[in-house]
Amino acid sequence: MNRNDRAIVGLVMLAHGMVHTYELSIPIFVTIWLTQYELIDLGVAQFDVTTATLGVVVTAGYGLFGVGALPGGVLVDRVGSRRLITLCLLGMAGSFLLLGLAPNLVVIALALLLWGAAASVYHPAGLALISKGVEERGTGFAYHGMAGNVGIGLGPLLTAILLLFFDWETVAGLLAVPALAAAAYASRAEFNETAAVAADGGEAGTGGDSKASTGVSSLAEFLSESRTLFAGSFVAVFAIVMCSGLFYRGVLTFMPDLLADLPGFDPIPLAALLPGGALDAVGAEASGGRQLNPERYFYSGLLMVGVVGQYVGGKLTDRIPVERGIAGAFGCLAVLALVFLPMANLGIAPLLAVGALLGFFLFLVQPMYQATVAEYTPPGTRGLSYGYTYLGVFGVGALGGAVAGAILAYANPPALFLTLAGFAAAAALIAVYLSRTRS
Repeated sequence: MNRNDRAIVGLVMLAHGMVHTYELSIPIFVTIWLTQYELIDLGVAQFDVTTATLGVVVTAGYGLFGVGALPGGVLVDRVGSRRLITLCLLGMAGSFLLLGLAPNLVVIALALLLWGAAASVYHPAGLALISKGVEERGTGFAYHGMAGNVGIGLGPLLTAILLLFFDWETVAGLLAVPALAAAAYASRAEFNETAAVAADGGEAGTGGDSKASTGVSSLAEFLSESRTLFAGSFVAVFAIVMCSGLFYRGVLTFMPDLLADLPGFDPIPLAALLPGGALDAVGAEASGGRQLNPERYFYSGLLMVGVVGQYVGGKLTDRIPVERGIAGAFGCLAVLALVFLPMANLGIAPLLAVGALLGFFLFLVQPMYQATVAEYTPPGTRGLSYGYTYLGVFGVGALGGAVAGAILAYANPPALFLTLAGFAAAAALIAVYLSRTRS
């Protein structure tokens, strides 16, 4: 990569890792809020704090994370990626500072909404920046995805470690510091945001004839550009990313609970692993009932394997047609969904193998569909295109968790994995269709 590529990739890796660090730290706090608060007082009405009501509070923030990607994509095409990434980092820092000062769940809800609004602009901004500014696009997507996986895997772990020494309010405040530092760096970073876009307004290597930087300037133009996007092959790409989001949320939301019921995942008391002096050093008591839950570490490891998948997927986008790569990767995910439970019930070693493969292919597809969006959209509305993409991945895809919960409540785990295999198979078939129409 050249100097401009490295400057862009360095910034988006930093910001992407932080977005997912904060995203995955929130569930850690939820377990504390359930015991610390009893009521949600809205003045005109009060609600008991339960998993259902607190779930609504948290879902509001996560929902905005997905829904806000679409207006975020429009803004990218108007104001530029670097400025929006800076505002995203400042917004996330401010939301966690507010979270640390929150006296009640109403303020916590406001902090989560602020986080969702701030974080929602990142993916269209970061991905549009890579697609228009980085000449080695596939490699840029790979490194970008790897940084996101580091945040996904280490975010919950970092939060849990800090909670050994500080209360949750202090931990939330401490987590805001890295984002503030990153925002300061982003505001001073220097690079050419459109270095990979040809001077004639088309994109390097595509021979396109689309505007390079005008973007969407009115509601009428937004509707017109949206109709243009969905009148072409982008509608198939959008269907692929929706299937990807449904599979992603569906398989990960309840994975720790599913693993906890498998042989070999019984909780281990900390007193059986560490001497009393070591327990005292971390503020734990041997008689306090603290225990190590193996499924949480397996879950984190599965996410970390995704770093390799992101890297390989990004490299493959520079070497093979992305449609074929997506078809093959989702085909593998469909097979893995079908064999996951039978392999898991054979013992720890088969479970480790199938879990590693699942984590690998789950994240292998991400740089591939990100590059596919760039292949099927004009540079001038690239931000809008990625806005729709992450509306599909995080907005529509968020329903995967609800689908998984309903299936587990009214059916059984095999039915869930059969449904997940259906999502993956649908994405693979759509990719085959794209490949044939492009040929």
